Amino acid sequence: MKSAMLAAIGGSALLIAGPAFLSAQQEKGAAATAKVKATAPARSPADLKKDASYGIGLAFAKNFKEQEIDVDVNELVQGVKDGLSGGKSRLTDAELESVMEEFKTALIAQQQAKMKAAGEESLKKGATFLADNKKKPGVKVTAKGVHVETLKEGTGANPKETDTVKVHYKGTLIDGTEFDSSYKRNEPISFPLNRVIAGWTDGVQQMKVGGKARLVIPSELAYGEGGSPPVIPPNSTLVFEIELLDIEKPDAK
Repeated sequence: MKSAMLAAIGGSALLIAGPAFLSAQQEKGAAATAKVKATAPARSPADLKKDASYGIGLAFAKNFKEQEIDVDVNELVQGVKDGLSGGKSRLTDAELESVMEEFKTALIAQQQAKMKAAGEESLKKGATFLADNKKKPGVKVTAKGVHVETLKEGTGANPKETDTVKVHYKGTLIDGTEFDSSYKRNEPISFPLNRVIAGWTDGVQQMKVGGKARLVIPSELAYGEGGSPPVIPPNSTLVFEIELLDIEKPDAK
């Protein structure tokens, strides 16, 4: 959304705010929509225009707030008025292009600084978490640095890096925030072990089929400096609970 918002700053931001607003309303569900239709009186054309206009403005504001885009509200409103009325702009097209380019550059720099600060904080917290975790009884640290804690001993084979494995898993940040779970989807997943993050490739090879383990993966063996927006911040140490259900044969789907 950030890149989309940056693109919209120099053009028609309505293409961002409008669909975002409509999507947000749709997410409330068909039942809620039906309830509103059943209880709300029919709007006159004037009231519909008034309420829709308010909704579009609200969507703009929420987008700006979420993206931390600081604007002068009075000037924003004036710009909308001038644009809709066809009145003369107080800035020429050349001046508008220049100021929007400068504004985008400043906004990108602000976001990059924020991400850098967040990444540095994540590294510190991750290092502390890893230092404490490796002291726990039963935790083994691989040569590459993955922490492996066996929760249930398996009885089958250990997978090789080139194998395709079938697993159930749950992934969280070190503060317990869950970002993914095959359990919630009620569907295990299969994938070649050498096609995932390095921490998984290394850690799952330490498991046996039928076993369950808790893997703590340093950020450099996960998603590193880039993270995986919006759910995984930069430089995040990750925690996974994994059940190794099977090692699939090469011809298995």
